[in-house]
Amino acid sequence: MDFLAFFQLSTPEIVIIAVVGLILFGGSLPMIAKNLGKSVVEFKKGIKDVKDDINLAATEDKKLENAPAREVKVEKAETREPVAK
Repeated sequence: MDFLAFFQLSTPEIVIIAVVGLILFGGSLPMIAKNLGKSVVEFKKGIKDVKDDINLAATEDKKLENAPAREVKVEKAETREPVAK
């Protein structure tokens, strides 16, 4: 017996499973759907935030690559000899 053959359901079997599901979870289905909807919205917001962060980092990198090089003056500090005690 093939493992995937077990999951090949016909239309009457799907209807029976749906009816049993409605009987078991019928009262809480609106709450489940509401929470699932909220989860999907939060997930999409998270994905959008990650995309925005990636785009922002990419544009900042491009700005740094195209920025002209700046000269930095470095002054040599005076060195002191340690005092013998």
